[in-house]
Amino acid sequence: MKTVNSLVVTTLYPNQVQFRHGVFIETRMKYLGQSAKANITVIAPVPWFPIKSGLFPAYSKLVDIPRHEVRYGIDVYHPRYIVIPKIGMLITPFLLAFSIYRQVNGLKKQGFQFDLIDAHYYYPDGVAAAIISVLLKLPLMITARGTDINLIPNFALPRKMIVWASKVARFNLAVCNALRQKMIEIGVDEKTAYVSRNGVDLKLFMPMPRDDIRRKWQVKNKLLISVGYLIERKGHHLVIEAMQALPDYQLFIVGGGEWEGRLKNMAEQFGVQERVRFLGEVEQQQLPELYNCADALVLASSREGWANVLLESMACGTPVVASNIWGTPEVVQSPEAGVLCGERSAQGIAAAVKRLFANYPDRTKTRQYAEKFSWDETTESLLELYEKIGMGLEH
Repeated sequence: MKTVNSLVVTTLYPNQVQFRHGVFIETRMKYLGQSAKANITVIAPVPWFPIKSGLFPAYSKLVDIPRHEVRYGIDVYHPRYIVIPKIGMLITPFLLAFSIYRQVNGLKKQGFQFDLIDAHYYYPDGVAAAIISVLLKLPLMITARGTDINLIPNFALPRKMIVWASKVARFNLAVCNALRQKMIEIGVDEKTAYVSRNGVDLKLFMPMPRDDIRRKWQVKNKLLISVGYLIERKGHHLVIEAMQALPDYQLFIVGGGEWEGRLKNMAEQFGVQERVRFLGEVEQQQLPELYNCADALVLASSREGWANVLLESMACGTPVVASNIWGTPEVVQSPEAGVLCGERSAQGIAAAVKRLFANYPDRTKTRQYAEKFSWDETTESLLELYEKIGMGLEH
């Protein structure tokens, strides 16, 4: 196949400030770029904020995001777009599209040429990309990630815009079959809907000498780890509550977010603060050590498309305990992988942890299970789609 020039559009992409932001999309692009069959250029807009201010720490840090950076050999551009709090949900796709359109025109003046648009997250990103697709007459593919399909379509107008964008797109992808089925339910054409799962970087996430790592982190009991943004949806609070019924366990919580203070207070309220450690946000390269340190990953989310932390943990040989939602059963399919919770509650989590450790799998077999989810198959299937929608275009 000829080399395809792909314009990737998403607000979910890591940058030097938000280094954990959308790592799964960056990993997908990294593998596509390394194939030498695709030239990848990323436009990852960020909300505009005028100056750094202690009154708005979440927005102030966005000021430090560069307009352009190179990550893994891929050019990543961060144009700004205006976000209007509370009332902006319905107009954000249009403000986002304006920002992207200006950036694309600037790149074309520099000599960039694009064969297709590869958008990630349906709303507002996919809708904005669909507008650009129509304006520039570039073929489009959109990938669903999770809440963009299992939550946002509950609102009538965003749902209509998502369905419109899906009709503009040549291919509508989902990271798991559960999301694909939901896409079809809300009106996406079944003939254009495909599953394109995430993979796991088996070279980064791999088994390490555990005894040394556990001494380094002063782990003496069985260790659970919970990884993700500190928000209600990720369920860290349920894992903390479950620790009351797991007196012989320690818990590491990895991530940052608005619930940090509340979660620390809950740990004290339940009397488990001595066994719960908050590690904050960590770089992707540090996670393998923490997964290896742990005896099990616990994921108590209420919504997930395809949770990458599950495969990352398994690739390190660490089995998982996870809530039985959306794409998670498609990831956890055998005892070597781990167990699914009977219910998403503190009691359900504690029971599932005890069930896992009552029949704890061989960590080597857990790693072997994860090896079935390499990026190779996904990369090849994406390149086939690139070729189908990118061939025969005139610039």
